[in-house]
Amino acid sequence: MTTKRPEELRSHQWYGTDGLRSFSHRARTRQLGYLPEEHLGKPVVAILNTWSDINPCHVHLRDRAQAVKRGVWQAGGFPLEFPVSTLSETFQKPTPMLYRNMLAMETEELLRSYPVDGAVLMGGCDKSTPALLMGAASADLPAVFVPAGPMLPGHWRAEVLGSGTDMWKYWDDKRAGLIGDAELAELENGLARSPGTCMTMGTASTLTAAAEALGVTVPGASSIPAVDSGHERMAAASGRLIVDLVHQDLRVSRILTREAYEDAVATVLALGGSTNAVIHLIAMAGRSGVPLTLDDFDRIARRVPVLANLRPGGRYLMEDFHFAGGLPAFLARLTDVLHLDRPTVAHPTLREQLADARVHNPDVIRPRDNPLAEEGGVAVLRGNLCPDGAVIKHIAAEPRLLKHTGPAVVFPDYRTMQRTINDPELGITADHVLVLQGAGPKGGPGMPEYGMLPLPDHLLKQGVRDMVRISDARMSGTSYGTCVLHIAPESYVGGPLALVRSGDLITLDVAARTLRLEISEDELARRRAAWTPPPERYERGYGALYSEQITQADTGCDFAFLARRGNSPDPYAG
Repeated sequence: MTTKRPEELRSHQWYGTDGLRSFSHRARTRQLGYLPEEHLGKPVVAILNTWSDINPCHVHLRDRAQAVKRGVWQAGGFPLEFPVSTLSETFQKPTPMLYRNMLAMETEELLRSYPVDGAVLMGGCDKSTPALLMGAASADLPAVFVPAGPMLPGHWRAEVLGSGTDMWKYWDDKRAGLIGDAELAELENGLARSPGTCMTMGTASTLTAAAEALGVTVPGASSIPAVDSGHERMAAASGRLIVDLVHQDLRVSRILTREAYEDAVATVLALGGSTNAVIHLIAMAGRSGVPLTLDDFDRIARRVPVLANLRPGGRYLMEDFHFAGGLPAFLARLTDVLHLDRPTVAHPTLREQLADARVHNPDVIRPRDNPLAEEGGVAVLRGNLCPDGAVIKHIAAEPRLLKHTGPAVVFPDYRTMQRTINDPELGITADHVLVLQGAGPKGGPGMPEYGMLPLPDHLLKQGVRDMVRISDARMSGTSYGTCVLHIAPESYVGGPLALVRSGDLITLDVAARTLRLEISEDELARRRAAWTPPPERYERGYGALYSEQITQADTGCDFAFLARRGNSPDPYAG
C-alpha cells in the first residue's frame, strides 16, 4: 500500500506549515486534549454521525462511532466525530425529504471547510443515505458509508411482523373492525423491537443496498442487523478501510461512475425495492456528473427479474436476507447484467468482491429460473397525465388493477382527503381511481409519503384491500398497493394532475407503460388556461430557499444550485 507523506495530506494545510494559522490550529488541538504524536502527519478522518435521541433507526450509532474510531486509530489515522442533521422518518414533519438537501449541503461543506482527508458516513434511515452520499460526491474526498442496519424482526402473538408493512395491514384491519384497541396496543409493542431501520425491503434497506452496490461500503454491510455484533465489527473495519483509501487517494468520483449507478439501479429493481430509490439515485448520480433518467430505470427493469423474496412484495425480512448471503450473494445472481470490472472501496474490481459469494437459502434469494417476477419491480409510466413521467411498484399491486379504467375522485390536498375519504356522498366504489393533488416537491411541501391513500372504511369492511391511487406524492418503501407516484410535473406548478376533476376517466396500463386522462386535448387546454397558481407556502427561511431551488421528481428533487456543475474550491487554510 502506498502511504502518503505527511505534507501530501489535505489536513497538512491546517497543521503542517510554519505560519501563525498552523500554530493556532495545533494549539487548539492541544486544547482538545490531543498529543502531537496522536494526530500530526496522520490522515484526519471525519466521522459524520446522524445519531439522535429521537431517531430510533440511528439511536445505536453513538456506540458504532466508537467502533469506527477504533478502526481509524488501528490503521494509523486520526478520527474526529461530527454531529450532522438527523433525518428521522418516524418523527420529522412534514417529511424528512424536505431536509435531504440540507443534510447533503451540510455534508459537503463540513468536508470542505475542516482539516479532513477522508470521511466515514453513518446513516441509514431513508433520506440520510442519499443525503450523505450526495454531499460526499460533491466534496469528492475518499469516503466509506456505514449503514445503520435493519432492526430485529417484529413479533405479535404467532405472527412475525415487518415494520411499516404490517403497520399498514393491521391499521386497515382495525378500520375494518377485524381487530380492536387491545390488539393494536399489543402491536405497538411488537412492531419495532430494537434500534435500526425497517427490516422489510423498504426505502432504508433499498438505499443501503444501493450504496453497497455502488461500492462505497464494506462488502455485506447493508444487511447486517443493527444489534448484531457483526455490525460493530463492520464499523471498525470501515474505520480501518478509510485510512487505506486516503493513502490511495481513492476518491468517491472514481467509485461513483456511470457503471456503478447502472448497477445500483439493477440492484434496486431486482430487490423489488422502494420507488423512492428512483428519485434518490437520480439525484446522487447528478452530483457525480452522471446523467441518470427515468428511461434508464425502465430500460434496466426490462432486463432484470425480481429475485429477493422480501416484504412488502415477498415473504421474508432483512435478517433472513442477511443470513441467506446478503447483498454479495444476491449480486452473484446478477453478474450477467453488472459491470464487474469497476472498482469498489474494498476491492480493485466488483468481480473480485463477489468471487466467494454464496446463496445459503434459495427461497430468500431466488435463482434466475425461479424469480418472484420476470421484470424489475418498478415501472415508469408516460402519458398526458404525467408527461415527464411517473412510477409504480407493480409487484406490490393486485394484478387485476394493472390495467384499469375508472372514474376519478379528486382530493385537492391531503388534509381534505383525510377529512372526506369516508364521506358517503362521494359514492366511492372499488372501481374508482383516488387522485391526490398538491403533494409534490413544492406542494407537499417536500413530497411527503402520502401516495398510499387510505381506502374508505366501507370498502375495507367489504374486504377490498387495493384500489388504483394516483398522486404527485411519494410512498413509503414498506407500503403496497396499486399506487402511481411521482407524477411530474406536479400539480402545484400546474402539471396536468392539477387539471383532473372528479368523474374524469383515467386509464392505467402498466404493461403498456401508460397513464392517461381520458379527456380531449381541447378540454385539457381549456382547463389549463383557467388554472391559477397557488400562493407560495414560505415567505422566509429554509422553506423559501427550498421552494425557490427544488427541482421536480423526474430530475431527483435536488436544489438547482447544488445540482449544477461548477467549481467549489477548497478554502485557503494558511
